[in-house]
Amino acid sequence: MTPPARDGRPPRVRAPELKGRGWLNTDRELALADLRGRFVLLDFWAFCCINCLHVLDELRPLEEKYEGELVVIGVHSPKFVHEADPDALAAAVDRYDVTHPVLDDPELLTWQAYTARAWPTLVLVDPEGYVVAQYAGEGHAHAIDALIAELREDHVQRGTLQPGDSPYVPPTVEPRELRFPAKAIRLPGKGFLVADAGHHCLVEVEEDAETVVRRIGSGTRGLLDGPADDARFNEPNGLCALPAEMAAEVGCDVVVADTVNHALRGVRLETGEVRTLAGNGKQWFGDASSAGSLSSPWDVTWWDGAVWVAMAGIHQLWTFDPVTGEVVAAAGTTNEGLLDGPLADAWFAQTSGFAATDDRLWLADSETSSLRWVERENVHTAVGTGLFDFGFRDGPAGQALLQHPLGVTALPDGSVAVCDTYNGAVRRYDPQTKELSTIAVGLAEPSGAVVDGEHLVVVESAAHRLTRVPLGSIAAAGGLAHTTSRPVTEVAGGELELVVAFEPPPGQKVDDRFGPPSQLVVSATPAALIRSGDGRGTDLTRTITIDAGVGDGVLHIAARAASCDAHGGEGAACHMHQQDWGVPVRVAERGVQRLVLPLSGRSEA
Repeated sequence: MTPPARDGRPPRVRAPELKGRGWLNTDRELALADLRGRFVLLDFWAFCCINCLHVLDELRPLEEKYEGELVVIGVHSPKFVHEADPDALAAAVDRYDVTHPVLDDPELLTWQAYTARAWPTLVLVDPEGYVVAQYAGEGHAHAIDALIAELREDHVQRGTLQPGDSPYVPPTVEPRELRFPAKAIRLPGKGFLVADAGHHCLVEVEEDAETVVRRIGSGTRGLLDGPADDARFNEPNGLCALPAEMAAEVGCDVVVADTVNHALRGVRLETGEVRTLAGNGKQWFGDASSAGSLSSPWDVTWWDGAVWVAMAGIHQLWTFDPVTGEVVAAAGTTNEGLLDGPLADAWFAQTSGFAATDDRLWLADSETSSLRWVERENVHTAVGTGLFDFGFRDGPAGQALLQHPLGVTALPDGSVAVCDTYNGAVRRYDPQTKELSTIAVGLAEPSGAVVDGEHLVVVESAAHRLTRVPLGSIAAAGGLAHTTSRPVTEVAGGELELVVAFEPPPGQKVDDRFGPPSQLVVSATPAALIRSGDGRGTDLTRTITIDAGVGDGVLHIAARAASCDAHGGEGAACHMHQQDWGVPVRVAERGVQRLVLPLSGRSEA
């Protein structure tokens, strides 16, 4: 029997059991009964998802603050086929320094039990085993902190909070010269500079792509400028060598996309000195507090007189002027998806790799498994169709498929090589014939590549090495096509009420003194699925009209809401809550006429 709530709220809901294929970061199978007496925070994530990686970092302070009283459980719910590989998941848990137990849920059993609809989703379970809150997206750590603090007092008084040891057991880390390297560039003399993301540093290697010459960065995670031995990075990814004249003018040779620091760093190769060029270590959320902030810059390149930045965290392209230090948005709306057109109107999806030619800026959009390019003032797509379709197929661009590519490299003949990361392959796209072919297979998460004569030097990130691949080689590709497998929501044709549920955290309120505190953007694939009600607005509730004749599709819903300290006044803190949902839907006679998506708030029955 489900007991009623003590505060007049609807009856409390018992948390469903945790089911999946197996466990990582612990020495036993965990059940919720084992964790009774402590708060449990379930983090539904996928290791492809930049927002999920943001949440991993947001939760670290909470895990420390409530050590012994809070157990975080990662529930890995894969989007891509590659993510369902247990070895790939183990590598990702290691790569991203996940310091709590992780449930491997490839069949989405626990995902469905908790009615998750988006990556990431967070569910808080109280010490008695009842669901008390659910959150979608990122930026909720402060809300979870406030709710735990509020609930904790009651559980302490009633004796239901009983701290215990953590079930986390760290994995064994093998010593390596490189650890999850991300990108590499050729140095002016000889050798290569590698972004050694797992060691939080840069590594210079000799022409053999193996022998380490020196390291730039102490190897400790952090944001610290200074000499090579003292400086600190936090999972650096992209590298950009500045033109010689520009380097001499600004006093640095290489720009580094220091991803988890949300910063651009500059390196003087002669001395190894590191300095911060842009970013303040805080994540950009688009509100007044975001001045000077960036959001997970993943790659950088020099093109058209500026450093272009793949701002993966907010699905935009930015530019950086090394002389003035100015960083501005150049393309993208912050909506996640695949939409071509003018720079300001285009949609991107976690851009993770760049390659510049004289007239084009090529880019790998990982979450749409696409190869795209910028030319003049417009964005075009060569390969890829959207957020949920991917695979491994050569042939004409309209039929070819990739799976979460992270890198792209311009080749001497005018074609481009694509590091097809989750397919473990390097592919070649020819703009003249508009054909995609395969150069190499069997690689371990290739994430970047550099032309070296008749070879490509490929960064095999999950193999912790650089590998030479002959440019003239040809490998057979599979003919596999996939669609992200998630539960489909049946909706009725005609009017559908969309409700984004938002409740300010304890001690905060919605503050509209400076304008609307929320935003809702609704669209669909195909666009004809919505006859009316799409577009942008400030109300978190909206009625849209579904065209029953269109059939299956995906509703794209992006919501943001701001809350501030209830006491107001000087020093009051404000926070942004945001999430994008892609909800697969099917029109059915008995489908729902109301779709509720929790953004932030306590759970109800």
